[in-house]
Amino acid sequence: MADDGSDFARSMSIATSGLRAQAGRMRVISENIANAESTAPTAGGNPYRRKVPTFSSALDRTLDARVVTLGKVRTDQSAFRVKYEPSNPAADAAGNVKYPNVNSMVEMTDMREAQRSYEANLNIISATRRMIQRTLDILKA
Repeated sequence: MADDGSDFARSMSIATSGLRAQAGRMRVISENIANAESTAPTAGGNPYRRKVPTFSSALDRTLDARVVTLGKVRTDQSAFRVKYEPSNPAADAAGNVKYPNVNSMVEMTDMREAQRSYEANLNIISATRRMIQRTLDILKA
């Protein structure tokens, strides 16, 4: 064996960075879902604006491995949904109420994808831990 375990550490580091990034992505998506039907605090004002997580890649110099991080969280500049609700306190002078530019179906789809990615990274960590344990068991024998 020419390896000193750095491959195991590199694998764990990459998967852990993926876990952190996907957890951050799920937090942003959860915020979007929680605010999907909110209205502006003032009449005619703008409601919550959908947030879009981004990812960036960074070099972990200690392990010589590329890891992923949650990048900037940007706001989606698409148009708000507008409904005619003159009795709503958030309505403008014409009786229209702006609702967030959040589509719950899109958010749920994104959430499922983030969960699958999170689980895949968790499986990599579990598999790496099993390999480390088997290696230790072999060395003990």
